[in-house]
Amino acid sequence: MAEHTRSSITIEATPADVMAVIADFGRYPEWTGEVKEAEVLATDARGRAEQVRLLLDAGAIKDEHTLAYTWKSGEEVSWSLVRSRMLRALDGSYRLAPVDDGKRTEVTYQLTVDVKIPMLGTIKRKAEKVIIDRALDGLKKRVESIPGRP
Repeated sequence: MAEHTRSSITIEATPADVMAVIADFGRYPEWTGEVKEAEVLATDARGRAEQVRLLLDAGAIKDEHTLAYTWKSGEEVSWSLVRSRMLRALDGSYRLAPVDDGKRTEVTYQLTVDVKIPMLGTIKRKAEKVIIDRALDGLKKRVESIPGRP
């Protein structure tokens, strides 16, 4: 199994509010810097995304890939790569833990990326860390800026 990178952040919102933003793929281009387009290709019986196509533009890296999502609970979602031009693997997860009686949420993002081109492990881990930190910062800003949220 490949090594993974993990980081956490605390968001001033309930786990349900945080998960609602994570599950709203259509709005990813509004708060993630790299996702330019997101399209839900398939949903489960509860209406949650099972497959999502993402068009990414991260400067030097431009890619379109499809991810398969597994919703393990109201506080955990994971994904794995279905197809991509540049990636061999993209496995990740968000795990949400209530803090302060559920008024705040600790979000842990775990990610493993394997690219089709050769790359040193240390460079790959650093890239994963940048991706995770940007995603967590964007998620925090998005959730905490939603109008009408306490």
